[in-house]
Amino acid sequence: MTAASCLAHVWLAAGSHHGLWLNALMLVMVAVCVPCAAHVWRHSSLAALHRIMASGVAMAAIHGFLLLAPGGSAHSHTAAAPVVPAGSAGSEGPAAAVLLAVIALEMTTAFLASTLVARLRSRH
Repeated sequence: MTAASCLAHVWLAAGSHHGLWLNALMLVMVAVCVPCAAHVWRHSSLAALHRIMASGVAMAAIHGFLLLAPGGSAHSHTAAAPVVPAGSAGSEGPAAAVLLAVIALEMTTAFLASTLVARLRSRH
């Protein structure tokens, strides 16, 4: 899930789907997450799993901030979704639903990493 998230963020940044600061933030996130994903894939590293848990929760918080920020519901992870002015009727529905789904995915990633940590600790 972390590797897929990294690929999605690189695609979004490369396509300039967001402002400059969000593109830069996404690339920083990718630079932090790719080594962790590789460590988990190869060695099931506890330290990498802890970083993935923290990143999942942090990303959920960032997406929550984007959702709750003024005009934040216009922030969407679907390139085909039309951006509607914030004052338009019904404009918050689809974009807000996408952000809520992304938040749920990030929390699921953190939960799965914590489950793997618990399993690895019980083996030792």
